[in-house]
Amino acid sequence: MSQPFLIQSFWSHVIGELRKLFPRDTFKIWFEPLRCLEVGDQNVIVGAPNEFAAIFIEDNYLDLISQKVELASGRQLKVFIRVYGEPKEEPAKERGVAVSSPGEEPSRVVSERVKARLKARRDRLSAQLNPSNSFESFVVGPGNQLAHAACMAVGKTPGVAYNPLFIYGDTGLGKTHLMHAVAHSVLDLYADKEVAYVSCEKFTNDYIHAIKENATAEFRRFYRNIDVLLIDDVHFLTGKERIQEEFFHTFNELFESQRQICLSSDRPASEISRLESRLVSRFQWGMVTDIHPPEFETRLAIIRKKAEGLSFKLPDEILQFLAQKITRNVRRMEGALTRVASYHELMKRKLDLATVENLLQDVLQEEAQNQITVDKIQRKICEYYDLRMSDMVSRRRPSNIAFPRQVAMCLSRLLTNHSLQEIGESFGGRDHGTVIHACKTVENMMEQDERVKHSVEYLTKQLSNQNP
Repeated sequence: MSQPFLIQSFWSHVIGELRKLFPRDTFKIWFEPLRCLEVGDQNVIVGAPNEFAAIFIEDNYLDLISQKVELASGRQLKVFIRVYGEPKEEPAKERGVAVSSPGEEPSRVVSERVKARLKARRDRLSAQLNPSNSFESFVVGPGNQLAHAACMAVGKTPGVAYNPLFIYGDTGLGKTHLMHAVAHSVLDLYADKEVAYVSCEKFTNDYIHAIKENATAEFRRFYRNIDVLLIDDVHFLTGKERIQEEFFHTFNELFESQRQICLSSDRPASEISRLESRLVSRFQWGMVTDIHPPEFETRLAIIRKKAEGLSFKLPDEILQFLAQKITRNVRRMEGALTRVASYHELMKRKLDLATVENLLQDVLQEEAQNQITVDKIQRKICEYYDLRMSDMVSRRRPSNIAFPRQVAMCLSRLLTNHSLQEIGESFGGRDHGTVIHACKTVENMMEQDERVKHSVEYLTKQLSNQNP
């Protein structure tokens, strides 16, 4: 098909099909300027008006255009995108497409366009990452030492050791900091590697958008060709069967091609409700490590390092006060420090403990409210086992209610200062003997069943107050 009239007729048909799929504005911006430059026995060369449009079309719509070209021509043709404004005398190899004899496929060489696309993606990623979230700025303590070491190993040699890497822990303990640090390390050490850092929610939204726009092929081509894929908050997959199916195949593709996968969650993979067992097993293939709330010494080191980063000098008694009073969430502790520093900078007033305490009244009140109670334990158990609060005090004894209730009694005895009698009263007027029996039952089940042990340990960590 070499005659201009036939090429024009063929391309009009392709463009007409594409017009049906997109809103008017989208079509006008991206597809109306495209030109069909050449149609051979095996290839079609499509021209875009500039480098940016060529990269965008190739990244997002190449597969869709290929489908429409095949329908219009009645045979399978490979589609290549180039900029039609390039001078004709420019060597074809510098355009990323080398056109030789008719019917011969253009060779895919490393071109300026490919380099530009890679650079654009890396620049976009760098803009997403917090520049202060590096390994150097991460304060290492007993609760995060293993996670830090594993992330450093992945950042230096992605895809070699600890693949996949699964990190879990409560909110605000440094999981995102370590994920960013891995991405920074790979970007610094490997100029040719493509890295993607996304939340699980964004992965889900990207997939939904791809289905809506008939662009699932482009979605898969992007996510399954990443060298290092970091996904935060993977517990967001819970109950989403179609997304889990897509993520399963993406995981397999990356793992089999020895590309690095890093995942973070607020709980162990086995504790993510309604997560397919095949995903749970894959998440546990590599390195699994958790992050515990930092003890007092680590919190004090974190707050000091943060203050140094702000070039802000605080009396040691105030730093110790912050480290003592805000115990479970490092992010909240850093936010409290920022508030104190901002107040000092704006008001130009001397800081003392009374001023700081008044300034952080809401934060400290919330921390106090987070002190563990029997009611909080009951609510946590109900949330975890999908029960109602009334089940905690009812006389019903089916196993799906009785055992969670016994776990709640056991944790109440372990994590609060209430007497056995007081705990029994909180569970519908039961006596202290019932509470003792519940504790023994739970302890026996933990020895016999590893899943029960993991569940109770997880709930204990979620509820435990880490005050020094």
